[in-house]
Amino acid sequence: MTPLPCPVCGRSFEPDASAAMPFCSPRCRTIDLGRWLDEKYGLPYKSQGDPEDPAEGGPAIAPPEEDV
Repeated sequence: MTPLPCPVCGRSFEPDASAAMPFCSPRCRTIDLGRWLDEKYGLPYKSQGDPEDPAEGGPAIAPPEEDV
């Protein structure tokens, strides 16, 4: 199998020989977990703003229709 780079240290390793896939070692797996827990990593998101405010991306509320 083709060697893969470890996402933490960058070292090339054989995936079949690693008990910590996709990392090269349990140490790199633990370092990665620590980064997530310390919030050094995060998922991108787009702020939705106030759902009630049309200026911030919320729906525009039409005035009630009058009975004629």
